[in-house]
Amino acid sequence: MNQEISINNFKIANNLPFALIAGPCQTESLDHSLMISKEISKICRNIGINFIYKSSFDKANRSSISSKRGLGIDRTLEIFAQIKKELKCPILTDIHNEDQCRYLSDRKEIDILQIPAFLCRQTDLLAAAAKTNKIINVKKGQFIAPWDVANIIKKIEHYNNKNILLTERGTCFGYNNLVSDMRSLPIMAQTGYPVIFDATHSVQQPGGLGNASGGQREFVEILARAAVSVGVAALFMEVHQDPDNAPSDGPCMVKLNELENILNTLKNLDKIVKKY
Repeated sequence: MNQEISINNFKIANNLPFALIAGPCQTESLDHSLMISKEISKICRNIGINFIYKSSFDKANRSSISSKRGLGIDRTLEIFAQIKKELKCPILTDIHNEDQCRYLSDRKEIDILQIPAFLCRQTDLLAAAAKTNKIINVKKGQFIAPWDVANIIKKIEHYNNKNILLTERGTCFGYNNLVSDMRSLPIMAQTGYPVIFDATHSVQQPGGLGNASGGQREFVEILARAAVSVGVAALFMEVHQDPDNAPSDGPCMVKLNELENILNTLKNLDKIVKKY
């Protein structure tokens, strides 16, 4: 059974055309956020892909104490409100603790709360997120097997929330490296819940630069093609117009001027796989 998750005026499911979750790793400014959200929205509209904007108000698990973490929750919510006003698109952001869940529970700026991979087994956090009744996107930890997401699902369902998305973002493959096991996509899809492939964090090299994470941006499109060929409900891609100078995860992010060509290829593959 394919569980359909309704968001705004569209649905996300494993058997439907894939949606795109995209945006910069962290929120940098109002002007930057509006520019990049409008550009991605325009590309998705031209191709015919449903778009969810993502960005983080706080990157709480940076490699170094000196790393930039973001603008903070209140300033970022003001920016999200402006994006939602102008683009009418759903918005996803990370949360890291129960207080943030409670704070965002009634905020209309946020449609999807994302559980970071490192926190995917934190029961109190999952419970607090579930109680908001918002859609919850759980990043599968790099350290757990795909069949173990069943326990995560049960924790969220226990609080009567079945608006669940599951994201594959690579598995630990020795030190400072990840590998994408495409078997995890159909395994997680057996739960019925929509499965997302995070094409940019899957090429991350955690801590690979010593005081920051590295990445292999050149493999993003290759892995995204593989995931779409297997079948996914959505793709997650961090996008930036100048990733080499982005405040976080630059080595992993897709260049904005390359996004349209990548998505056109992926849309054609998705049509073949899902026969629509």
